Amino acid sequence: MLRKILIANRGEIALRIARAAADLGVGSVAFEASKPAHFLDIATVLQQARDQGCDAVHPGYGFLSERADFAQACGDAGLVFIGPTVAQLQCLGDKAAALALARECAVPVLPGSTAAVTLAQATVFFAQHSAAGVMLKAVAGGGGRGMRAVRHAADLPAAFVACTAEAQAAFGVAGVYAERLMANARHVEVQVLGDGAQVMVLGERECTLQRRFQKLVEIAPSPTLTDALRAQLFEAALAMASATGYRSLGTFEFLVDADAKELPFVFIEANPRLQVEHTVTEQVTGLDLVALQIQVAAGRTLLQLGLDPRAPPAPRGFAIQWRINAETLDAEGNARPSVGTVTQLLWPAGPGLRIDTHAQTGLDQGADYDSLLAKLVVQGARFEDALRRSQRALAECSIEGLATNLPLLRALAARPEMASQALSTVFVEAHLADLIAAAGGNVPVSAPTAADAPEGTAAVLSPLAGRLVQQAVAPGDVVPAGATLAVIEAMKMEHLMLAPTAGRVHAWQAEPGDVLGEGQTVLWIAPLAEVEAGAVVPDTATAADPQAIRPDLQRVRDRHAHTLDAARPDAIAARHARGGRTARENIAELCDAHSFNEFGALAVAAQTRRRTLDDLVRNTPADGMVTGTGRINGALFGPERSSAAVLAYDATVLAGTQGMRNHQKTDRMLGI
Repeated sequence: MLRKILIANRGEIALRIARAAADLGVGSVAFEASKPAHFLDIATVLQQARDQGCDAVHPGYGFLSERADFAQACGDAGLVFIGPTVAQLQCLGDKAAALALARECAVPVLPGSTAAVTLAQATVFFAQHSAAGVMLKAVAGGGGRGMRAVRHAADLPAAFVACTAEAQAAFGVAGVYAERLMANARHVEVQVLGDGAQVMVLGERECTLQRRFQKLVEIAPSPTLTDALRAQLFEAALAMASATGYRSLGTFEFLVDADAKELPFVFIEANPRLQVEHTVTEQVTGLDLVALQIQVAAGRTLLQLGLDPRAPPAPRGFAIQWRINAETLDAEGNARPSVGTVTQLLWPAGPGLRIDTHAQTGLDQGADYDSLLAKLVVQGARFEDALRRSQRALAECSIEGLATNLPLLRALAARPEMASQALSTVFVEAHLADLIAAAGGNVPVSAPTAADAPEGTAAVLSPLAGRLVQQAVAPGDVVPAGATLAVIEAMKMEHLMLAPTAGRVHAWQAEPGDVLGEGQTVLWIAPLAEVEAGAVVPDTATAADPQAIRPDLQRVRDRHAHTLDAARPDAIAARHARGGRTARENIAELCDAHSFNEFGALAVAAQTRRRTLDDLVRNTPADGMVTGTGRINGALFGPERSSAAVLAYDATVLAGTQGMRNHQKTDRMLGI
């Protein structure tokens, strides 16, 4: 058995893992981190494991839980990774690879790309499926991050940028793939457990109630599946898990439309890790899934754990999990995280109730992490019993000091469709207005007083609590109504702050990196009426000069200029003096003229804690590794056979050492 586990996670799941370890007589220690990026820093995690005398690491869910490179690094460091093998993570943790495995196992899937796509490729794919729409998904991770449903071609570029940014922030991997949208389906997932030689199914969960692809309510077992369809889903999950020789806990997820003649169900993704909603499976099977996962990682087999793959435990009644989040929904269905200090906390009590939470009175809830505060798990002999008990339990919950989604959950529990299970994954979106009304409306945001803004300007407020990650405009810029002014990150997702009116940007009141409160003044803008004639709408005044370069485009050009050899004449001269060429010069010699398309040019070294951003931009262009795609000898072999992924570096940046983003870019290019 293992001696001591480093828990590379936080919140309620860290407590859940610690308790399971304690029940097994295994020590555990929490990972110390001051910001989300630390949970993605493999070197730091491993160093803490060594410093604390651990022989194993449990990644929980999210963060590094599905990163094959992290599992490999643990093994290289002599640490047990509590999860699947490196090969299984490479296959199942990459959604495109998992879909390829499904096709090999004759498991039905939706039409989709077979690997991460560029925006151009996604545009072509959308044109082929414009009638149904397209879903963009991060190739790594889950939890709804890096996902967007796109129904209109004009929305695709913004959705693509948002997905890649969210995926990079949440999982450290920016790639996304595309598949045809299946809008009115149910979401059912199958829980498996394997020991590397045998695999078994531990039932299924209904996860249909979601908001923006993040689950709100989960039920075990599904109240709607027929026995025949359930058997098909189990067979599909077992086929895929067995094909990989699966070891550890894992979930295979499906969209189900029992009325569809062609595709009653399709595989959408696998989660080779512990799931947030594992609790409902535990309640109806009587098994401690986390303890089983730890013991399998320590080398125990299913039979040694008292489990027979041919006779899995039958579910006992029904269990429903309600995710209580520090957030509210706005009128468009966007989750707005709430921040504050918990001043009072009351949980329900009685038979059939379980609370998994890290929350307690005095907790300071910020916007840097996931908004999950607690999981209320309710069990009953019948589904209607569990639902009725849920209504009572939700009514007894009381959290003061910050806004939560408890009113929304109560409204959902009271809906007649919840009792009849006449639901789909877009139910919340379709009934949003009624649900928000039943939940008591949105949380009001106090407007600034007139004294807050300089004369002739209006304050633009942050629509939610979060961190300002990008200023999209500069003082003096003239913008139309609805233009993107800034990007705000909250709960590891990107949100756009839009111009409420046409006008001229007057001044910023926040800088990138600042933590914003909901309703905080971010910048001042002079509305259209205050802008001098001819400065805003060219077709009503003077025509724009077609040769003029817009200020925002000029800033992009200036930023890219720092990546070129010409921006570092001393370093380049020293390279030439030693008889060497630079990475860019080598690429220019290698690739056909004008065929090289660079990826990640604006990356800089991950050294922001000890160096300024300006220093990094000027001295660590592309984090020292120039990567992209190009053609080599295209005249001889044609455009397809001459295409290549190109990676080059030299000693002019950080003496040729390889940094974190350098490695991330390399991994991405090797994947391409």
